[in-house]
Amino acid sequence: MKFRVGYGFDVHSLEKGRELWIGGVLIPSAKGAVGHSDADVLIHALCDALLGASNNGDIGTHFPDTDQRWKGMASKYFLKEVMNMLKSKGWKVENVDCTLCLEEPKIAPYIPTIKQMLASIMLIDVGDISIKATTSEKLGYVGRSEGVNASAIALISKND
Repeated sequence: MKFRVGYGFDVHSLEKGRELWIGGVLIPSAKGAVGHSDADVLIHALCDALLGASNNGDIGTHFPDTDQRWKGMASKYFLKEVMNMLKSKGWKVENVDCTLCLEEPKIAPYIPTIKQMLASIMLIDVGDISIKATTSEKLGYVGRSEGVNASAIALISKND
């Protein structure tokens, strides 16, 4: 059995009047993330972790923000495509661990729903997904509610 680990990180600015998508779930919020797609910072970090683990580049390589096909696209689509890339090379996701850094709104109530959403896309057990939420204690762009960031690590495997 062969194992690989990948790490992903993403950041988006926040703006009033935009939708806030986190892990494929619409979160009620006065501010939402700004981006070419739906700006789902958690899925973007997760895609990069999976792509990195499988040595498949990064999300910008496969879904560049210069391509109008991806304008407004739900990031769940990107994660599905990344999963197809892994499957085509014989990789299986063992587990993922994600951290979201956002001052507001509080994400903890939505974590079970986010985990269910991600598990259904990645075809893994909810118990193989860890999602943690934190703040930056009012420091920096996150603390001023100007932005959000997420990091993810993924363990993948395949039979030799």
